[in-house]
Amino acid sequence: MSLKLDQISVRQINGVSALKEGELHAFGVSTVKDLLEYYPFRYEDYRLRSLSEVKDGDKITIQAKIASVPVLQRYGRKSRLTCKMLAENWMFTATWFNRHFLKDQLTAGREIVLTGKWDQRRMQLTVSESEFPDKGAFRSGTLQPVYSIGGKITQSWIRKTMGQALEQYGEMIPEILPQSLLRKYDLMPRKAAIMTIHQPVDSREGQEGRRRMVYEELFLFQLKMQAFRALNRGRMDGVVHTADNATIREFVRSFPFELTDAQKKVELEILHDMRSPYCMNRLLQGDVGSGKTIVAAIALFTTVRSGFQGALMVPTEILAEQHMRSLQKLFEPFGITVGLLTGSVTGKKRKDLLASLQMGLTDIVVGTHALIQDDVYFRELGLVVTDEQHRFGVNQRSVLRRKGYNPDVLTMTATPIPRTLAITAFGDMDVSTLSERPKGRIPITTYWVKHELMDRVLGFISREVNQGRQAYLIAPLIEESDKLDVQNAIDLHVQMQQAFPAYSVGLLHGRMTLAEKDEVMRQFYSNEVQLLISTTVVEVGVDVPNATLMIIMDADRFGLSQLHQLRGRVGRGQHASYCVLVADPKSEVGQERMQVMTETEDGFEVSRRDLELRGPGDFFGTKQSGLPEFRLADMVADFKVVEEARGDAAALVSDSSFWTSPEYEPLRDFLQQEKIFQGDIMD
Repeated sequence: MSLKLDQISVRQINGVSALKEGELHAFGVSTVKDLLEYYPFRYEDYRLRSLSEVKDGDKITIQAKIASVPVLQRYGRKSRLTCKMLAENWMFTATWFNRHFLKDQLTAGREIVLTGKWDQRRMQLTVSESEFPDKGAFRSGTLQPVYSIGGKITQSWIRKTMGQALEQYGEMIPEILPQSLLRKYDLMPRKAAIMTIHQPVDSREGQEGRRRMVYEELFLFQLKMQAFRALNRGRMDGVVHTADNATIREFVRSFPFELTDAQKKVELEILHDMRSPYCMNRLLQGDVGSGKTIVAAIALFTTVRSGFQGALMVPTEILAEQHMRSLQKLFEPFGITVGLLTGSVTGKKRKDLLASLQMGLTDIVVGTHALIQDDVYFRELGLVVTDEQHRFGVNQRSVLRRKGYNPDVLTMTATPIPRTLAITAFGDMDVSTLSERPKGRIPITTYWVKHELMDRVLGFISREVNQGRQAYLIAPLIEESDKLDVQNAIDLHVQMQQAFPAYSVGLLHGRMTLAEKDEVMRQFYSNEVQLLISTTVVEVGVDVPNATLMIIMDADRFGLSQLHQLRGRVGRGQHASYCVLVADPKSEVGQERMQVMTETEDGFEVSRRDLELRGPGDFFGTKQSGLPEFRLADMVADFKVVEEARGDAAALVSDSSFWTSPEYEPLRDFLQQEKIFQGDIMD
């Protein structure tokens, strides 16, 4: 049996040393398949231009004749080389910096190809690259791919290596899509598409190659989603929950508030799924503070009253403890036991909890990744709830699901995504949306102020704390550097201690231990700390009802979704709450972000405006989106293709010939690699 590209090491490509192999591993490239699917993110245009058509400031490539003897000027270790050039009937000056070694090659009358930035007023080209046709001008007239690189990998090396890989293994690139889909959308064959993405003859050909691979990425993703869905819908061996309406109503009546209409609607959708013989697989999305936890509590109550156990998995220990406390308060009057399992639960405490879960003495367990460890067993797991779903991989969620016999799954996210996009992105799930704030929740007033008004902000903090309230003060994450992030927060902490010597000022950041973070949050929760200086560690889920003021420093450094999440940490009690954005944004986009935050509190509207402002290219730049990431495709810019791919995948999965016809064998192999098996779906 011949090897496939994903079985051939990059070391087999001519010119790839052991050292370079290690460098490639850092980019996630181990096999020939990995390398060929490591696509350029843009192209350098070396196509020849005429000076009559270029504009000031353009980056251009031009062929010219050397018209004078070059002049070399030295400034210490630096140098400047200038030479007159003739192109068509235009005379201009070419300037090189720190390229003194070219002086002897610049002989009058010799042809040269120059690439650089054009200065129209001075009739000058600042040269970044040059080559001589009589030595072989390899770049001129081409589009050269630009890859994301680092370490000792250079653009020229990866271009050369990619060309070598295509030469050695290009013929082995397999076709995956059936001919019917290639014809339907007039798509390039896969081999031609991959080759042309790396080595396009022109931009039109490059776009056609990209179009083919974008469709493939989105189609394979949707095929996986639709196959999961078919697996769910085709099996009737899920947990059937039998708790009656009267029992559930009694629980809901114990709440000290009334459910919103949106919560009632979503509750009915979830209960309908839980009572069916199919496995529920539902995404519950709702804005910050829309009451998702209460809906999850009703579902967990239903599973316990139906004779099963429930599990709630959350991303942080702080959040796990908070959920455990709030669920204990709700369930205690009904004799339902709630346990906590996190990395900090060790020794006898952990041993006792594991035994209690296995014997069915603990009804509900709240925990972090600790829930998916091998030694965690349930007597009969009926419902798995995952909070902040985008913080867990699909594999982590499925490991927890396998702790029971096809339990129902409810996945929650506080990052609102436009419904049509959510339905398409999470094709394996049904989507429920909480679009309404709970009754009695006081709106949060948001202000945007510049740094020069910081004294007034400090006065605002003083007023709130003197009335018995608490405040957050968030330091920005700078260049994704933990050290800078922490240092920034520490500086701010010192400043606030000096500004408020009578208050207790706490500090929270990502480099503290879990025990340290938990202790600071406990102190803040119990009002031992009045002012909490923090990085974005507090972004998810911390609930301190007495905190009424959120100050975000250098707010223009944050994305809209993140600002909205941070704002949602206040406004959870009975007092009026405020969010103050301190920022001097230099760009129009930064200013508009601040304005959006002051104009609306609606997370779905914030999400929509965020997409508009950041543009499709940056949509996946934030982990908060919760959407899948692709090499080439963009869930927003390519949304029309997403919908087409979804329809095609759904039609194919529902066609019985898909599971037997030789034409679809590559797609069946793909599903098998993704651990989605034909037998599961067809049985």
